[in-house]
Amino acid sequence: MLFDPISTLASLLSVAIYFALTFIFPETNGNLNNTSLKIRRALLPILIIWLFSSIGNLIATLANLFEVGIAEMLDLVSIRSYIAQTSLGRLQAIQVIASVVLILIYPTLRRVGGAFIAFVISMVGLVAPVFESHSAQAGSHGLAIGSLVIHVIAISSWLGAVAALYFMESQKRVIALPRVSTIATWAIIAIVVSGATSSLLRLGITSDWFTLYGLLIITKVGILGFIAIVASRIRKSVAQINLIRFESVLLILTILIGSVLSRLTPLVVKDLPTDPARGLVGVTMPAAPTWQRLFFEYEADALILGALIFVTALYIRGVVALVRRGDRWPVGRTISFAIGISLLDYSTSGGLGLYGIFSFKYHMVAHMVLSMIAPIFIILSAPLTLALRTLPQGRNSEERGIRRWVLSILHSRFASIWTHPITALAIFDGSLFALYFTPLFGDFMSSHFGHLVMNLHFIGAGLLFFYVIVGVDPNPRRTHHLVRMVILLAAMSIHAFFSLALMSATTLIDGGYYEALQRPWDLDLLADQRTGASLGWAMGEIPIVIAFIATFIQWLRSDAREAKRADRNSERDLAEYNEYLRELAERRKDS
Repeated sequence: MLFDPISTLASLLSVAIYFALTFIFPETNGNLNNTSLKIRRALLPILIIWLFSSIGNLIATLANLFEVGIAEMLDLVSIRSYIAQTSLGRLQAIQVIASVVLILIYPTLRRVGGAFIAFVISMVGLVAPVFESHSAQAGSHGLAIGSLVIHVIAISSWLGAVAALYFMESQKRVIALPRVSTIATWAIIAIVVSGATSSLLRLGITSDWFTLYGLLIITKVGILGFIAIVASRIRKSVAQINLIRFESVLLILTILIGSVLSRLTPLVVKDLPTDPARGLVGVTMPAAPTWQRLFFEYEADALILGALIFVTALYIRGVVALVRRGDRWPVGRTISFAIGISLLDYSTSGGLGLYGIFSFKYHMVAHMVLSMIAPIFIILSAPLTLALRTLPQGRNSEERGIRRWVLSILHSRFASIWTHPITALAIFDGSLFALYFTPLFGDFMSSHFGHLVMNLHFIGAGLLFFYVIVGVDPNPRRTHHLVRMVILLAAMSIHAFFSLALMSATTLIDGGYYEALQRPWDLDLLADQRTGASLGWAMGEIPIVIAFIATFIQWLRSDAREAKRADRNSERDLAEYNEYLRELAERRKDS
């Protein structure tokens, strides 16, 4: 279909431009300046092409399913049914909505913060259809889909960095070059690793690569290698504008080849047994759980795994930067971060994450780890403090830079609202009822995209709540320790009420999801649900109690510091008063 490569290219170009506006182009106190004017003008027609091609792709996919012409599918009822009843339809609709939103906010694009928000929206629109792409049918579903998502994000970031150089004057290129080189290096590593993973999963190691599909992959790898060589030449002389154009063209060519590859059927897909679970969630039904399997099974979710590797690399880089300049960073914080990251990986890709897909009780344990246990360790590792001490400043005196950008977010009204204890509590506990007592739970569990969104929500809600309650990082809102303890008691009560309501339920809340999996072990689904509710209650109360104790200790320490500060002030005031009396006595003697 013609619409698919056009839509893919337009979405990648949109992400690339927003990436360039956010991270590459010079700015003045957070405002986009005239340097980025040319690339901003090119953005609107690309967004319009993305909108119409994504709509065309949606209709063409529907027509292909019914094996009729596109003209026969120009029916709003059929289109609405396709979007409402199929995962692919919903994901394609997300892409259409993203392009519409970006067109609507385009006239307001004046600040770096707005460009970053647009970058996130465009990235969601870009990757959404990938979750139902051809890679979803390969073995290791989470690894295949995640590696492909990382691949397209890395290519678009690299393209954005190169495009920024093309649209800049030579003086600005000199300023932007170090950042472009760093981004290109990270992007090349991500592209090579994710591309190799995706290719091996589709074709296998021993397959015949000399087919159209294999030859296209080989061609793509060769072009990317050649681009890396060209890029190294460009980095030595930013004045070589022709090489920058050539690099951009080659990158676009690899994008088009990737779009063609996504439409072709690979020659060899790993032979897998017929399994209803694989057809529904893309993962083969595991054997009955044992302690050994729970601890040592591993089904990689490449997207979350890649994100964890990325933030770990940033944390290590920050610690190394502090040590090199002679500052100290507490070892306990680094250990705390490592524990938190390990728990997140275990609960998403490890045995707990794997069995959480097939059993509600393991899902609930994973939920508690993701939202209540791992976030405490990460928050206590003070990542925000480390970032503020090591993030780069602006590249010149006019530029705000990443560090001041983070500070401006912390001091914004938006951050003040989100870090309000009531807001954090509503997101942390209120979302439990919105997720588990509505059809959302079954819908999210039935798709990789929904499962990813759910896991990210658990992690984000936990990080926000414990940042407000026990966080050691700078907080835009000062909340008294007594208020924090009241919020913790409220969270404990709400969580207990939720668990009791779930334990008392006489019907399944999954909308038929677990029944459709047809698992051969643990056949009593209602008992499994009640066990999960009781485990969630037990595991949820313990972290809250620990946080309650930690908050009380922080309160005592804060009062002790205030008392010491008051004593020092009193001593200073008394010394000043005594000095005044001494001077007054000396004056009287002299008189």
